[in-house]
Amino acid sequence: MAARIRKGDRVVVITGADRGKRGEVTQVLPKLNRAVVEGVAVAVKHQKPTRMGEQGGLVRRERAINLSNLMLIDPKSDQPTRVGFRILEDGRKVRVAKKTGALIES
Repeated sequence: MAARIRKGDRVVVITGADRGKRGEVTQVLPKLNRAVVEGVAVAVKHQKPTRMGEQGGLVRRERAINLSNLMLIDPKSDQPTRVGFRILEDGRKVRVAKKTGALIES
């Protein structure tokens, strides 16, 4: 199955606590149907030092968010859009933005 959202895509969160935030996808977890987005769903963990001389404290880390809560940003209009697929003359299957019909390069 072709992936609608891939690593390196710019996305916007459409629902949840981080609604409206934009960021770049840093990791996609297809088996879990989730993605990690830069600057979105940041959790704070209290880290205890594990070795001698190691620094403890608060660690900020992005958590995975469900793919259904993300929408791809159209490269042409800079607006959220759905993703479609088109087969080119040379036989390649490419992603296209539904709003403008622009090819999504990845």
